[in-house]
Amino acid sequence: MDLGQTPEPIEVASFSFAAHGAEAAVAYRGVRDFYAELAGAVQSVVAQCLKDRGIPVHRVESRAKEVESFQVKANSRSENDPEVPKYQDPLNEIDDLAGVRIIAYLPNSLHEIDTMLGEEFDVFERSDKSEALIEEGHFGYQSIHYLITFNTRRCEFGEYRKFERALVEIQVRTILQHAWAEIEHDIQYKSTRAIPTNLRRRFMTLAGLLELADREFQAIQDEDIAIKAAARQSLEAGDLTAAVLTPDALRTYLDQRLGSDGRMTEYSYDWVIRLLKGLGYANLGQVECAIRGYDHRKLSRITFGNQRGQVERFTLMLLAAMGDRFIQRHPDAAEDWFREKERIKLESLRSRGIPIRDFDPDGSRD
Repeated sequence: MDLGQTPEPIEVASFSFAAHGAEAAVAYRGVRDFYAELAGAVQSVVAQCLKDRGIPVHRVESRAKEVESFQVKANSRSENDPEVPKYQDPLNEIDDLAGVRIIAYLPNSLHEIDTMLGEEFDVFERSDKSEALIEEGHFGYQSIHYLITFNTRRCEFGEYRKFERALVEIQVRTILQHAWAEIEHDIQYKSTRAIPTNLRRRFMTLAGLLELADREFQAIQDEDIAIKAAARQSLEAGDLTAAVLTPDALRTYLDQRLGSDGRMTEYSYDWVIRLLKGLGYANLGQVECAIRGYDHRKLSRITFGNQRGQVERFTLMLLAAMGDRFIQRHPDAAEDWFREKERIKLESLRSRGIPIRDFDPDGSRD
């Protein structure tokens, strides 16, 4: 070769991402059933733990990553060097092969779920995706991600031993966050850089409204819990006037006043609360003033010939206390059959010497 001649460049074979991804997909296809079984096992344990702790959730679901999705991820390029793959060993480096999603109702449940996961599993990583995604210009896909394994205690059981040290990704989000993620996935706008300017403001407004809705639903639940607790405390202190009408407080009051009745359901007390409010009652103090002096067992025997359930005996006391006012304010007041039936009851009670009053919860009596 002439010393003055420029040497020809040496051709370096470029990395074949297609071959890399295809090879990884073949390997993953052979073990995908294992990851599907792993995800199902974690889903089952999570669901039972949530139930045992009384944490209400909308749904717990699981999945093993689809082969096609795995291959696409295996083909990802390194951020530092786009000529080499991000995952040199995809099967061992991609950590969301088995996934579980917990969809909670309200934000406060996320804290309870976090505690549960920490106590029931070994948590290797916890990341709140919302902050990172906002910084990257993404909308709304808020969720907390965990990488977990079954802990040593659980792996002592034979059915879990084969899953020892196998990673599972768990996503936790509220139902509104989930709704946003599903809709956003269909719309396929992932970044503020991609969305048209005229739609960007609407996306941001909607994201803010959903976040506000999550907070408001939580605030409503918190206030409801506080109202129920205050009613119970007032009842325990004997301050019935301060005990507002809630199904929980009414159940406690009637159990004390008329004796407990295991046949009564939560719906029964919800119905009675609606009835009481329709009749004009606002607190248990008014209820006590109305029914004081009446023997619920005697009223039941006179009317039915036996002792009926707690709610029926209570409504008989209200009927005797309010007389025609009870009938006129009752939700079924427009029905002829109802008015006739209740007036027959009143006549039966009156004929047996039971005083029929005209109690008005608003203050006018007899």
